[in-house]
Amino acid sequence: MTIAPLRLRRILECCPLVLTWLLFLLAAPNLAAAVPPHEKPKPIDFTNATLVTRAQPAGKAEATAARVLLEEATNRGAKKWSQSTSWPGAGPVVVLISGEASLKWPRNPPTAVTEQLKGLSAEGFVVSLDAGNSVQPVLWLCGKDPRGALFAAGHALRRLDIRPSSVLTDSAIDIATSPAYPMRGHQIGFRARANSWDAWTVRQFEQYVRELALFGANCVENIPFQDPDTAPHMRVPRETMNIALSKICDDYDQDYWLWTPAEFDLADKKLRAEEIAMHVALYKACPRIDGVFFPGGDPGENHPQEVLPFLADLYKELKPLHPRAKIWISLQGFNKEQVDYFYKHVDENQPDWLGGVVCGPSSPPIRESRARLAKKYPIRHYPDITHTVRCQYPIPWWDTAFALTLGRESPNPQPWQQSLLHNYFAPDTIGFLSYSDGVHDDVNKIIWTRLAWNPQEETRQILLDYSRAFFGPVADAAVADGIFALERNGQGGLPTNGSVEATLSHWNALEAKHPELKGNWRWQLCLVRAYYDAFTRERLISETKLEDAANLALIQATTTGANSAMDSALKILARADVQDTWSDSSRQNHAKVVALCDELYRSIGLQTSEKLDHASGAERGCILDFLLHPLNNRWWLEDEFARIRLLPNEADKLARLQTIAKWEHPGPGSFYDDIGDPGKSPHVVRGEGMVTDPAMQRTPNPDFSWTDGGRSRRRLSWISSMDWPVAVKYEQIDPKAKYLVRTTGYRDALFRINGERVTPSVDGRGIGEIKEFPVPAEPVATGKLVLTFDRPDETGMNWREQSRLTEIWLIKLPN
Repeated sequence: MTIAPLRLRRILECCPLVLTWLLFLLAAPNLAAAVPPHEKPKPIDFTNATLVTRAQPAGKAEATAARVLLEEATNRGAKKWSQSTSWPGAGPVVVLISGEASLKWPRNPPTAVTEQLKGLSAEGFVVSLDAGNSVQPVLWLCGKDPRGALFAAGHALRRLDIRPSSVLTDSAIDIATSPAYPMRGHQIGFRARANSWDAWTVRQFEQYVRELALFGANCVENIPFQDPDTAPHMRVPRETMNIALSKICDDYDQDYWLWTPAEFDLADKKLRAEEIAMHVALYKACPRIDGVFFPGGDPGENHPQEVLPFLADLYKELKPLHPRAKIWISLQGFNKEQVDYFYKHVDENQPDWLGGVVCGPSSPPIRESRARLAKKYPIRHYPDITHTVRCQYPIPWWDTAFALTLGRESPNPQPWQQSLLHNYFAPDTIGFLSYSDGVHDDVNKIIWTRLAWNPQEETRQILLDYSRAFFGPVADAAVADGIFALERNGQGGLPTNGSVEATLSHWNALEAKHPELKGNWRWQLCLVRAYYDAFTRERLISETKLEDAANLALIQATTTGANSAMDSALKILARADVQDTWSDSSRQNHAKVVALCDELYRSIGLQTSEKLDHASGAERGCILDFLLHPLNNRWWLEDEFARIRLLPNEADKLARLQTIAKWEHPGPGSFYDDIGDPGKSPHVVRGEGMVTDPAMQRTPNPDFSWTDGGRSRRRLSWISSMDWPVAVKYEQIDPKAKYLVRTTGYRDALFRINGERVTPSVDGRGIGEIKEFPVPAEPVATGKLVLTFDRPDETGMNWREQSRLTEIWLIKLPN
């Protein structure tokens, strides 16, 4: 039967499904050939495997790789594995080698493996399952060089399904890969200021260096001199640990770096000579040094005209002892004149001591640095992956409640944000050596390490490997998703973030399912965040309600009297301290956080309290000390009430109480925004977001001041701030009304309303002081106001003293 083309077209127009069925019928004979059966390959059993290695390894890293692979596989459950330098007569075999030389064994790597190996660059490796002989399957772990063999072992440990009763794998383990960036490392400085490392033993450091290497890291940076204080936790003298870390790096073929600022005047010849002598003594004692990093500022205040000759003199002492090592410098804290001086000196002298330039917090931008620096010198990124606020890459739009409690060095898994940051900056660098001050950023370290190896690797796959490596294969997907959920807890206003409770439920289920992980410190870090976040959210909601009730009591002051109203408000606010009024979940979550903090101190030396754990400072991860920090304005209200009681007459008292009670609720037709609080800033335009601006260079982000050891009694809206919002927009105003813009902040606020600059009629410049800007009639008549901000010229001023905005009101004036 045939159908005329015009008639066929009309049929298809009337019945679209006909086309689908026609195509299906035409394709049906070929479906079996086109779509292979979706059947997962049967895993190969390596439970009784023999690890075969050469009697004479090609290098120290190859020998270490074999030891590490056997130890880590055994620790994970491969109890029946053994090691041999000769080929076993039967049973599965795991071969670990490096280089391309042929082997005197019954079997050599398949041709495909050797061809792949030839095409790899330094540190690359091939992992290939040769299961053709079912009697004796072979897993080939072949490094391009000895260091590559260590990374091959790491890949195997991340991808093998190792359980107490079995070791299984399949062809999904196959890979041929080389690192995208030659530098992939982390700072783990042994000093009193760190929140955990000062409590570590040499064995713990070796284990951590090992685990980073198994994910592809190839360098470690120590802090040998700075911060001379000792900590009560230190079980190893600092001088001993400096050398021990060098030896560990030598054993694992990890580059050993030193971070050595000069916090004294380099023009002082005596101090300068003493500093050089201290360096020389360490250079002589260390079996390995591969780089010395000198931060130009932060800390340090020396001009480069003093710094550069000093570094040249250091290099004269370094080169004979460690010929491969160079000295690197950052321009952190340098002003424009100092930056220009540095580049002029480098262009004119081309110093051979200079290994390259490090770009870290407060450095000139990476791309600007790459454009100005001579091509022969590489750029190394020094990303701050350890801090959450008051830092290089803060958490975007973090809730004030988290900033007050979790603070600057809390457990901070940020897989999505850190992935964006790495891939945004990496192309202009040879890699990174991160800024880290403890284990709380462990997830972030792994994210950066893996993406420096392969920027295309999916973040979720990295978390799957993380989970399998450290928690076992039975929970990998659930844990990976749970870590993502912990990051989502910190996104946006906390009261409306219902995912916080769902995240805790998810981790509750994992905790119940895996009691065997109770003593695992990485597990404890995840759990403490899940419980802490849920407790903080419930407390924030509760204490916000208490403040609302206290404000209602203040509104009644015209009836009850000022002093009586303040007494009532204080009683209401004090309920936050009465645990009997807490919900059952709050009491349970609080107890769990306290217990987990204690477990983390015992398992990894994490110091979450100054008093209990002798932490080096409140800002250094003391989340336990801030667990009950007020999340409303209770402290500020207590101080305000004390001042109000001293006022000479009742009328003044009542007027001030009405102002306080209506602070965030200015009345019908008026609007209020707490600029730095994502849940209380509905009119603030937030910009393009993290995907296209991961470093928030064009997207303003809230910041949080740190005064009085984190226990400031200021109004909370004055602790959070921004400099400056993209805009503040009001779209439904009365075009016939009169309006006033009122703000709090610090120093200058240079406003434009619908593009036109306005000047303040009231110009309070201190923290909490009021500025007022009358709104001209012309923009009001449009029914829409857009407030934008000119940035004050504060070049050279310390960031703590720079202008900022904290609150803004649009007040509708009475007719």
